[in-house]
Amino acid sequence: MTRPWVTLDRVASAGGELELRARGGREFLITVAGRVLMTSAAHESESALAQWLCEDLAANRRPRVLIGGLGMGYTLRAALDALPRSAAVRVCELEPAVVAWCRGPLAELTGRALEDPRVEVVVADVGASLRAAASGALARFDAIALDLFAGPRGTRDEDDHPLWGAAALAETVRALAPGGALGVWCEEPAPGFAKRLARAGLGAQLRRAGRGGRRHAIYLARRSGQVRGRNGRIARRGGAEGIGDR
Repeated sequence: MTRPWVTLDRVASAGGELELRARGGREFLITVAGRVLMTSAAHESESALAQWLCEDLAANRRPRVLIGGLGMGYTLRAALDALPRSAAVRVCELEPAVVAWCRGPLAELTGRALEDPRVEVVVADVGASLRAAASGALARFDAIALDLFAGPRGTRDEDDHPLWGAAALAETVRALAPGGALGVWCEEPAPGFAKRLARAGLGAQLRRAGRGGRRHAIYLARRSGQVRGRNGRIARRGGAEGIGDR
């Protein structure tokens, strides 16, 4: 018989009631307004986002990485596994409860990733860190991973979006160090988003994590129109929608 889910904690959030639920010893899920935000049983795309984004940073002297959205910590764990000991990783998370859960009942899922000395956690909108790096108040980042609940949809009503609009993407480009890379997690491919990235000066590639079943979309983009493939080679892309691995 399948065990029922047990609610461990419940807090109010701007997007609705946020809950942490558990079943058995190591199965967890987070919901917001009754909708599943993420589950410990399916996190391949979140891990792939960081793996693909950070795979070329191991040789960097002191790489700086920004992660927008903590979730259960799987994106952070994958980034730490790919990065050298000299790296610095800033994680921005809007909800204090999510940070507390990742330090508490969820900590063992990621080998206590938040306790890694390379990690700085900021309870704030990731947009504030992007603006600070773009203005020079913070050092620019070699990689930026945006692993947020509401990813881009690519529609025209996002033209003024604080993260996906043209002005916001231009600011994100300024927050990247030369040759820096941006990774964006989406539930589904966002029509026109690769072209929007290209207009901001980012050569974009769309990848799908995993095989079979539902496969989330990941956009990888690099400054100056450079997109680095899995073989480490740089290919110049024109920003066409749907390029890259499927």
